[in-house]
Amino acid sequence: MIKAAIIGTGFIGPAHVEAIRRLGFVEVIAVSERTQELAEQKARELSIPKAYGDYRELLADPQVQVVHNCTPNHLHFEMNKAIMQASKHVVSEKPLAMNSTESRELVKIAEETGVMNAINFNYRFMPLVQQAKQMVAKGDIGRVFTVHGSYLQDWLLKDTDWNWRLVPEMSGESRAIADIGSHWCDIVQFVTGLKIKRVMADLVTIHPERKKPTVEMQTYSGRELQPGEYEAMPIHTEDYASVLLEFDNGSHGVMTVSQCAAGQKNRLRFEIDGSNASLAWDQQNPNELWIGRRDKPNEVMLKDASLMHDEAKDYAHYPGGHNEAWPDGPKNLFRNIYGYLAGNRPGGDFSTFLDGHNEIAICEAMVKSSKAKQWVDVEY
Repeated sequence: MIKAAIIGTGFIGPAHVEAIRRLGFVEVIAVSERTQELAEQKARELSIPKAYGDYRELLADPQVQVVHNCTPNHLHFEMNKAIMQASKHVVSEKPLAMNSTESRELVKIAEETGVMNAINFNYRFMPLVQQAKQMVAKGDIGRVFTVHGSYLQDWLLKDTDWNWRLVPEMSGESRAIADIGSHWCDIVQFVTGLKIKRVMADLVTIHPERKKPTVEMQTYSGRELQPGEYEAMPIHTEDYASVLLEFDNGSHGVMTVSQCAAGQKNRLRFEIDGSNASLAWDQQNPNELWIGRRDKPNEVMLKDASLMHDEAKDYAHYPGGHNEAWPDGPKNLFRNIYGYLAGNRPGGDFSTFLDGHNEIAICEAMVKSSKAKQWVDVEY
């Protein structure tokens, strides 16, 4: 059994634990949190045997082979660096770091230490995303003309909605683009095989001031703040962004992201228009891939391994009609990661720190473009 550990147990940490356990050949043996008391509480809740109130103590544990960094953004650089310097393999949540200077250093350290390094761009690993990638690669849709789509959420719709991601010191200079736009950029580049070359961005702060709770609140709790339970705070990161894109083959596209789109819980959607056909996929309906035609009827392909390209079948684990969804993306990613470490998946098909660095470079170009009100080249 490969032995793994988790640092951070907010929304995403337990999702990592669940996905890891589904593999069957990896054991989560330790958890670290900001205090020993909290670490012990989370260890009990998640049935993890060891608890550490200091992540450095976790890194000193000789049994731990792989560490999943599920902490807030501002801690990623320091912890990812320490994990690799402790000769542990690392799986990081995104963004990889707070800026491209930090992420470039992490890529260099990963190369120097030789440890396995991965970042959780989980949407790549859903069955019909893999099918879409193979359809593009095999020429099914012809030459890619345009790419467009959006990533929409409503969890920050109201000015009373609050989360640490609203604080630049914890989240970074960008929010909506860094948090969800990075996923959209990664998935369309993964599916098309193209790289974003230039951007023209319009970033908008819908709520210049928000009400920060003075009482304990959980993300996605849905509870309304009452008078006297908040203080007014200025907001300096974007709620919404619209971005024109140019890819390295000359194709163009457009991305819209918003965390203030009422009714949209987690809608990542892309459409790729080619010379023979178009493809569209929506994360909220993950078992359907729309295929658009001009000279014959359109199709909606349901997730069914027997109908998929051979390279994509490996990502569909249940028969047609047995749906696979959000939790299956990280499970497939972790299967590839731990299969690689175990020596039975030598290809190493997973998103790496280099992918994480590239997304930060794209995000920085978008922020720069919005400030300058002009096209900006991405500096990878």
